[in-house]
Amino acid sequence: MQARPKILIVEDEPAQREILLYHLKKAGFEALWADNGEEGLLLAQENLPDMLILDWMLPKLSGLEVCRRLRAHQDTKHIPIILLSARSEEADKVQGLDIGADDYVAKPYSVMELMARVKTQLRRNRASLLGAQLRFQDIILDAAAHKVFRAGMEIKLGPTEFKLLATFIEKHGRVLSRNQLLDQVWGQDIYVDSRTVDVHVGRLRKSLMQHGGDNPLRTVRGTGFDDFCIA
Repeated sequence: MQARPKILIVEDEPAQREILLYHLKKAGFEALWADNGEEGLLLAQENLPDMLILDWMLPKLSGLEVCRRLRAHQDTKHIPIILLSARSEEADKVQGLDIGADDYVAKPYSVMELMARVKTQLRRNRASLLGAQLRFQDIILDAAAHKVFRAGMEIKLGPTEFKLLATFIEKHGRVLSRNQLLDQVWGQDIYVDSRTVDVHVGRLRKSLMQHGGDNPLRTVRGTGFDDFCIA
């Protein structure tokens, strides 16, 4: 019997937390919860959930700091994180994504939309872990081990950047628009702002060049991102 996906909710508002717990359990997920950042971080490290739903404003430790610390450790860096926040400005969304969140949902939100985002992130993350080893020039993506190497040196990527890189390698030589990337990585059943794509592609580009080497991601003006195409 296949284990139920385990979702950790870190939310200090009891009413919102109870609503999320109800809908997650109704959808067949195993749900854990914490009401502050310190406890949430500890539960994530001990239980290694399949996903975190993480509030930005938390007592003891902010959601951003929890996200940053999870991304810094090998055992937890691959866990998809959906960040919840009452901050709805574009700059706040970009900051959350830059820290390492895979998705950003502004409060107040639709529970049904959030559930769709949860399912999409889980589906995409599991698919990326089941694939074979992918190569492009000096870049190797090992889907089973969730590791990326360039010129023999390991590069640490978050779940969304990992899925983006897999998409680019699988479709190398093709120019992909933002909408195509949204469909491939985030799925067609939810709305994600195109700015989210820019943030994650920028983060991927920076990571791929951290040990040197040419920039493999080319931006084609007015079209989208050219995945490893020689201009």
